[in-house]
Amino acid sequence: MLATISDWLWTYVLIAALLMVGLRFTLASRFAQLRLFVAMFSQLRASRLSGTARGISGFQALVVSVAGRVGGGNIAGVAVAITLGGPGALFWMWLIALLGMATSIFECALAQLFKRRHVGEVFRGGPAYYMRHGLGWRIMPVVYSLLLLLTLGVGFNAVQAYAVTNSVESAFGIPSWQSGIALTVVMGLVIFGGIRRIAVFSEIVVPVMVLGYFLLAVTVLILNFEQIPQALALIIKSAFGLQEVVGGGVAAAVMQGARRGLFSNEAGLGTAPNVAAVADVRHPISQGLIQGLSVFIDTIVLCTCTAMIILMSPIYQPGAESIEGIALTQRALAAHIGPIGEPLVSIALVLFAVSTIAYNCYLGENSIAYFDVAPRVTIMAFRIAVLALIAWASVQDLATVFSFSDLTMGLLAVVNLAALWALFPVALALLRDFEHARISSNEPVFDPSKLPGIDLDPESWRGAEQSQPD
Repeated sequence: MLATISDWLWTYVLIAALLMVGLRFTLASRFAQLRLFVAMFSQLRASRLSGTARGISGFQALVVSVAGRVGGGNIAGVAVAITLGGPGALFWMWLIALLGMATSIFECALAQLFKRRHVGEVFRGGPAYYMRHGLGWRIMPVVYSLLLLLTLGVGFNAVQAYAVTNSVESAFGIPSWQSGIALTVVMGLVIFGGIRRIAVFSEIVVPVMVLGYFLLAVTVLILNFEQIPQALALIIKSAFGLQEVVGGGVAAAVMQGARRGLFSNEAGLGTAPNVAAVADVRHPISQGLIQGLSVFIDTIVLCTCTAMIILMSPIYQPGAESIEGIALTQRALAAHIGPIGEPLVSIALVLFAVSTIAYNCYLGENSIAYFDVAPRVTIMAFRIAVLALIAWASVQDLATVFSFSDLTMGLLAVVNLAALWALFPVALALLRDFEHARISSNEPVFDPSKLPGIDLDPESWRGAEQSQPD
């Protein structure tokens, strides 16, 4: 029943909503994700040392969000999309990512704009905050926070723990209960340090894991250079139904590409804005641009790496019975570089999943903090519950959890996309202010007085001009 409801939501509601919001922001901003692509890197460089006592740096916020976006979806999710929707699913993942870059820019900028400074804490923000303070909504922020807690804090953490322990058991023969205990201990050390420890952890681990996996894929491309044109042609032909593929037809490719694309890069889901809001930056669009870059890294770069590893291997045969999920990626890499391929994929998955669980835990904490009911006690209880969940999920069959998470993720996206649609004029006003300021200054600084009548937190933007070094 969960799967049936989820399929209906994705087929008839969510794909249309993703495309509508992405196209609206893309066209109205004159393709900001392309026009300002170089500016994403300049803002990233400027933010590298921007962290202060008020919040983490823009770069740290990027690596934390990449830590969350880059996970099982890049390895297992791509394999599932290709198995169920054919190679053409990757094309639709690219399209969703291109539009998602624009969506991510604005949803993260809005999270920055409406962030709040909590007493004795760094900033807090995200969709619940821009729904409450930007639109005056009271019920939907509560609904969103509950869905965020269930989807990321519970469902996705269970899925990640299950994927890791089963992959380790397959590659190394270590019983899942043993790797589950080890994973629980490691996550305890990370998540009990709060967002700053998660940021430091991600700053070290994420660049290593992303670069390592990218170099692994480049090695495969070099070894199979002559097959690259054929693999790309297969993706394009399959995307438009020009060739019979597994999963049969354009509809399967579109649905799987959209679903796995959103699962992987999370653009429009409203998760990354929770982290983007924590950064201490001079202008909301600055962090929005940085977060747009994370969608590019996740889908255009890393998901493509996994797809090419699969499509250029003899393991994948279009139209034939195929291995599914993480096993397909593992065996495809083993076919390219030998038996070491399977354990390398498992190691990558472990790194991706550990960073993703840390990210999910912070999002769960942020949803709890919104209710502002004994936050220290409830957050501590949540962390303990997450560790218990990780240990439990490592030895369970999580078919129902997968279906539940797919459904709640879809509902989460619908609520967030509705808020983004309503806040469209504010988002464009922010972009115009940023681009106008760039003409007269190398580093635009946000002036709250330029957006009168909006419920902003004076404490969050007071002294923004001193929040980063010159």
